[in-house]
Amino acid sequence: MTARLCPGKMALEEQCSAPPRWRSISLTHVEFPDGDLTGRVLAYISLLPIAILVGFVTLIVFKRELHTISFFGGLILNEGVNWLLKHILREPRPCAGAHTNLPTEYGMPSSHSQLIWFFVVYFFLFLYLRMHQTNNARCVDLLWRHILSILLLGVALSVSYSRVYLLYHTWSQVFYGGVAGSTIGIIWFLFTQEVLTPLFPKIAAWPISEYFLVRDTSLIPNILWFEYTVTRSEARNRQRKLGTKLQ
Repeated sequence: MTARLCPGKMALEEQCSAPPRWRSISLTHVEFPDGDLTGRVLAYISLLPIAILVGFVTLIVFKRELHTISFFGGLILNEGVNWLLKHILREPRPCAGAHTNLPTEYGMPSSHSQLIWFFVVYFFLFLYLRMHQTNNARCVDLLWRHILSILLLGVALSVSYSRVYLLYHTWSQVFYGGVAGSTIGIIWFLFTQEVLTPLFPKIAAWPISEYFLVRDTSLIPNILWFEYTVTRSEARNRQRKLGTKLQ
């Protein structure tokens, strides 16, 4: 007696008999030589630009500060310029066929190198030109800025080297990516300082900005200290009021 197949099962068998061509999401698809510990570490390091983008989105959602939004806008512009340069120059990646699931076959300039150097150069300028120093701790401020700058420089060099080591780019592609990212970072910082920052108070006063709680903190010398003292003061006031009600 022949068993009857339900329509759902028949449809499933038809799909399996002619399977489609599957593709992976290549955003985080980084390959490294099997058994190569250095390659594994560098593969994770090469994901740092993606972590930076995720970090910016998180900051914007929770802080909603105009300078952070402008910084992120510069990163997006930088990525757009990279896409345009790749499709104009059309220089292939090294070792064609060495990697699968690449977002594009072109490698000039390296998008990872361009993004990380944009971020690092912009952050350098922000640390030394934008952030105000506190008069009572000038040496401490300079010390942690120097340490952070050295760490960021090491990150940028590591990401750039990882793209060459893993055979995603040539040295020239990484170098020119760094040059492009650094140049755009400087230009975007100057544009933000001279053009956008004077407009931030007006933008923060827009009804839509007030609705989404977008704020401008450009005139506050030390935002970390400011948020800490305001939060601590508010918490103490609420604690005193709560204690008064309980008495």
